[in-house]
Amino acid sequence: MSYADIFVYGWSLNLLMFFINLIIGIRSMNSKTKEQLLQENKILSRLKFEFDKYYPYRKYETIISYLMPFTAFFRVCYRLLEMKMFFSKNIEATLFDYMIFKYENDINIAKNKLD
Repeated sequence: MSYADIFVYGWSLNLLMFFINLIIGIRSMNSKTKEQLLQENKILSRLKFEFDKYYPYRKYETIISYLMPFTAFFRVCYRLLEMKMFFSKNIEATLFDYMIFKYENDINIAKNKLD
């Protein structure tokens, strides 16, 4: 197997994970009303603003991970496993609840590192 083949497989898996993320997001959005989505957007926007103060380059890190072979694949697999564990402990939780948990958890980690 050549290096080119390895890169193609890696980017193919990254692309697969991008589409899996997209499908999960669309399914989550389709199950809510417009008012619910607007309310959730306000809450997540506030959390994302605070998150961006502690992790200003996270957006670029994500883009780079999709450009490097296999990186996004492993990253998204880890997130999916993390989501599965969250949902197994919180039976009635939604993707929105997981996103709030993840943002707040990452923000608290960053705050504790600064102390």
